[in-house]
Amino acid sequence: MIKYMDKNYRLTISYDGTRYFGWEHQPDTEMTIQGKIEAVLLRMAGEPVEVLGAGRTDAGVHAKAMVASCRINTDLSPEEIRDYLNRYLPDDICITEIAEAGPRFHARYNAIGKTYRYTCYIGDTKPVFDRKYVYVLEGRPNVDRMKSAAAYLCGEHDFAAFCSNPKMKKSTVRIVDSIDIFSDGEYLTFTFHGSGFLQHMVRILVGTLLEVGFSKRSPESILTLLENRDRKLAGPTAPACGLCLMKVDYH
Repeated sequence: MIKYMDKNYRLTISYDGTRYFGWEHQPDTEMTIQGKIEAVLLRMAGEPVEVLGAGRTDAGVHAKAMVASCRINTDLSPEEIRDYLNRYLPDDICITEIAEAGPRFHARYNAIGKTYRYTCYIGDTKPVFDRKYVYVLEGRPNVDRMKSAAAYLCGEHDFAAFCSNPKMKKSTVRIVDSIDIFSDGEYLTFTFHGSGFLQHMVRILVGTLLEVGFSKRSPESILTLLENRDRKLAGPTAPACGLCLMKVDYH
């Protein structure tokens, strides 16, 4: 095999996570986003290529613009690499953009922020064509109550109560810059922007805010959750289908 100079590439990826067990490699299945992309790159480059994602979306979670980085030994142009990947990737994974990056660019370590959107369906009938991408609610939660609760969550806090990993060894302190809650006809969306998020954090935040919206807890109860750091006191983990990674920020 001819050896070319390894180049570092930045990939922007969109995917429907319904069929997959998340982004990251799993020991007992080939059905991960990372695994599918690496399999095609192995075929293209003739040698293993490690694809490093900006985050690790969970099973069933979608992405509009996941960012990844990888080093590839090839003479193909970025456009040719993109076209090759899209030709052989499943229809529910698409490389929307690829470009050469600086030699030190790392999709995960250089990321400074992420935007996630969670979508609920609050209509009176069935969302036939959106059913894989929304959480269907019974009834309409009070948006003003949820906005009041969300205000307590913004800023730098210890979000241990909103983390599903009880053995978390690293810090559970995170910065949530904004939480926008918007109701438009049959849809209710929660948009979160922050420096980073803990395992299942966004989905637990949504589950807890919905409890506020349905008057199962008060907006002020958020303060107790943040102080007590007890996952069992927070709300349920909202289903994965409603969550989508919208954007990753870099300098």
